[in-house]
Amino acid sequence: MNTHDTQLDPRMHPQQAVYGVIGNPVAHSLSPLIHEQFALQAQQSVHYGKLYADLGQFVKTVDTFFNRGGQGLNVTVPFKLEAFQICQKLTERAKAAGVVNILWQENGQYVGDNSDGVGLVRDIEKHPFQITGKRVLMIGAGGAVQGVILPFMEKKPNQIMITNRTLAKAQAIVDRFLPQAQAFGIQLSAIALDQIMHLQEGYSIIINGTSSGLQGSSPLVFSQAQHLQHVMQRGEIGLTYDMVYGKETDFMQQMSACGFQVKDGLGMLVEQAAEAFEVWRKLPRGSLDTGTVLQMLRKPVV
Repeated sequence: MNTHDTQLDPRMHPQQAVYGVIGNPVAHSLSPLIHEQFALQAQQSVHYGKLYADLGQFVKTVDTFFNRGGQGLNVTVPFKLEAFQICQKLTERAKAAGVVNILWQENGQYVGDNSDGVGLVRDIEKHPFQITGKRVLMIGAGGAVQGVILPFMEKKPNQIMITNRTLAKAQAIVDRFLPQAQAFGIQLSAIALDQIMHLQEGYSIIINGTSSGLQGSSPLVFSQAQHLQHVMQRGEIGLTYDMVYGKETDFMQQMSACGFQVKDGLGMLVEQAAEAFEVWRKLPRGSLDTGTVLQMLRKPVV
């Protein structure tokens, strides 16, 4: 498999079901390696590659892929909202997220789903770390946070607080999901990022849903990280999770120095990929061995 080839053409693989990941950039993606392992596990004749799309050319690139016989795409940055917009049918969790990361066709119509939240929840619970009854702090108010709110609420934490530099964006997510939160009996609220030092209660799970890790920065200053540890209940060890994977981010270093358990987003990537493969290939949910694949990806290159 050529890891640098980002011009996926289904016509080049006539004997296989062809899937791929579309993004900009996309050359760095681990998804082909992950799906290759799932195909071996499930004994399925599948080819999974990378598909680069120029900005402004997403719809044309997707149409070409499916017209040439492609069967499904994972969608990564910056196209998840565009993918949502071209779908004639959406799953309930895609509607809730407002963005799509799994795309396929049924009867010539685009169908969209979102597995990011399910992937994150599964990875945290396999850590193992319980979400039910806990207090959760989510940093950021973009598509990443929006996409995981509902699957988190389904696990019935006690509270979800969303914090963002621009309070209005965080509050917009709260307003959107308030009916579901009330139905689940969850306290859902928002706070501006610069008000973190005013929090009087600790959070067992803190999730960085911003892209700060990609830019080599953290959404928090060190004093804020220290404060979040200071207000934790005595004896409780919190989990901090950065959705970015592939390195120990500045956020993870900060939180580790303050005594939190830290985790990157590689497990989330594997879990959301498994969900996509199972949806596309009509396999029972949870039938793939994600642990072995994650262990393989974490092995140091020798």
